[in-house]
Amino acid sequence: MNDLESRQLRYFVAVAEELNFGRAAERLGMAQPPLSRAIRELERGLGVRLFERTTRQVGLTPAGEVLLRDARTALEAITAAARRAAHAGRPAPELRLALKADFDAGLLPQFLAAYRREPEAIPVELVLGGRGDQEAALRDGRADVAVLPELTDGRGLDAEPLLTEPRLVALAASDPLAARSSLSLADFAGRVLPDGRPAELGGPPPGPDGGGIGAPGRPAAGGPFAGSRRPVRDLTELFSLVELGGVIWFVPVSIARRHARPGIAYRPVRDLAPAEFCVVWPQDCRSPAVAAFVRAATAVAAAAQPVIDAQPLDVARPVGPAWPAEAGQRADAAGAAPPSRPGSSATNPVTVRR
Repeated sequence: MNDLESRQLRYFVAVAEELNFGRAAERLGMAQPPLSRAIRELERGLGVRLFERTTRQVGLTPAGEVLLRDARTALEAITAAARRAAHAGRPAPELRLALKADFDAGLLPQFLAAYRREPEAIPVELVLGGRGDQEAALRDGRADVAVLPELTDGRGLDAEPLLTEPRLVALAASDPLAARSSLSLADFAGRVLPDGRPAELGGPPPGPDGGGIGAPGRPAAGGPFAGSRRPVRDLTELFSLVELGGVIWFVPVSIARRHARPGIAYRPVRDLAPAEFCVVWPQDCRSPAVAAFVRAATAVAAAAQPVIDAQPLDVARPVGPAWPAEAGQRADAAGAAPPSRPGSSATNPVTVRR
């Protein structure tokens, strides 16, 4: 057969994801008959059937399932190549750092300050997004490096562990469980996370979109309302739901310290897995700026881990900043810069893109 074209792959992926030729044509901005012809020509060229078609439904064949997986990867690679080439050709390139706001273990200012001391440092652009957006941004060329509380899809990516951080349960201050100083997952039988999953299973660590902000949830046992009718969009909405007693949430301790609220109680959970932060970059990356950021982040994290381990989990009366002075001293000893505000460097500024 002739070499596949990216146009053919885009057509195929649209139909495979929609499993409806009419919706796929609308998504592609074209009429349905030429789309159907293009898919038939693709099948003839490959010599296999990609779809099972009936008058009522469209389904993927085994060959179609294989092509869908590889077609997505190929289209990501084409898009990434174009974006990376355009980025590299800019007069003043930036290091595009992908992360979810607040999900940096409270260390982002220290990461940036340490990175600025690296000889290969260039200005930083923060690429903010929701849960799971960071891995996609690395693969499709929108970001160069990312800091994640967990790596959910490592295809084509390399990662270096940074640190682990305890998670607490956030629940309404009026909840009977808030009267206890320590809990276990079994205590949450019948409760749900914001995405509707049973809380006693622990939920994926961490991230509001996964364990989490996500699909509307069922009401918690004894909760005062029937849950949200749409996905929760941000931390403000999530904490409001927790305060009302409709859901509970497992939150990294650094977020709990920064978001103390009178209506929310944070309590330790003995058998709850911690958040495991890592720094991630594309496997084929050869950027000195990315390597410099990885070095800086790992040095800061190594200095911070003993301080995080030693901190008490009681956040009922937070005192001082989330980043203790002792951690700053340890970071200095590890060769990192002292804490500074992101974007405070005149020669190495930080910009933000969402």
